[in-house]
Parts: sequence; C-alpha cells; structure tokens
Amino acid sequence: MPRLLIVYHTLTGGTRQMAEAAAVGASTESGVIIRLISASQAQPDDVLSADGYIFATPENLAAMAGLMKDFFDRTYYPVLEHIAGRPYGTLICAGSDGENAARQIARIVKGWRLRQVADPIIVCTHAQTPEAILAPKLIAENDLERCRILGMSIAAGLAIGIF
Repeated sequence: MPRLLIVYHTLTGGTRQMAEAAAVGASTESGVIIRLISASQAQPDDVLSADGYIFATPENLAAMAGLMKDFFDRTYYPVLEHIAGRPYGTLICAGSDGENAARQIARIVKGWRLRQVADPIIVCTHAQTPEAILAPKLIAENDLERCRILGMSIAAGLAIGIF
C-alpha cells in the first residue's frame, strides 16, 4: 500500500491544523497509509518508507521554521539518491507572504529530485505584532478545505499509481 508522509512543525497551532486537514483529506482515499509526524520526530527511515510527502511549516522571520530546517538537515543526505521522482506538496502558515518559506522547501527538495504536484498552499494570518505572532492561530474553514483537497489529491494520485 502506498504511504503518504506529512511532516510538520507548529508553534501556535496554525500549521498543525493545516497538516491535520491534509491528513483528513488523504484518509478519504482507501488503500493509502497516512503518517502525520512532527518535524522534530521525523527520521530518515520515515522519509525512505514514504511514497509521497506533504511538508508543512510556519513562516518565521521570512523563512521556514528552524525545526523544519532541522528535519531537512537530519534527513537530507541519508535519503539522497533514494527518493527521486516521488510527489510532494507544501503547506505554509504565514504572517506575511510565506513565499520565501515555500521557495526554501522547493530548493531543498529539488536536490532530492522530488516532483511538485501542486502549488504551495500559503495561508496568511496577517499576524504582524509580537502579540499576534505568538498568539494561538485559528485557520479559516475555507483554508482548511484547501489543505484537505491537497491531501486527498496526493493520496488519490498515489492510490491509482499516477505518482
């Protein structure tokens, strides 16, 4: 059975909501095993055993979160040359635009030769003050639906073998 790995980091809960929504969407596709795991816990074997990926991170200081970068640092070389061609999608919970975090992930996984199968989903919370940035986030239902559709789409592609 194909496996979808969803790796995420969250500080204020927004990215977790997005990753969980993607997992819910993916779970509608029978015959696909979904693994949702925090970036700090994910290991090279998790990446190697998956057939597709969703990477979810908050934007921190115009970049992906440090613990997400740590995930890529720890797993990059052990899986290099072993996962080329596998599909991936990206979820970003941003305070401003999220574009740089999405670019950083795209540059890293380009080295893995992963195949981007959807444009990054960037949810902008417009949090611009220290209080708003550190406050718990509540992601709007329409944005969570976009995340569910991404999860469902990647899982469906894995299930029918187009990825």
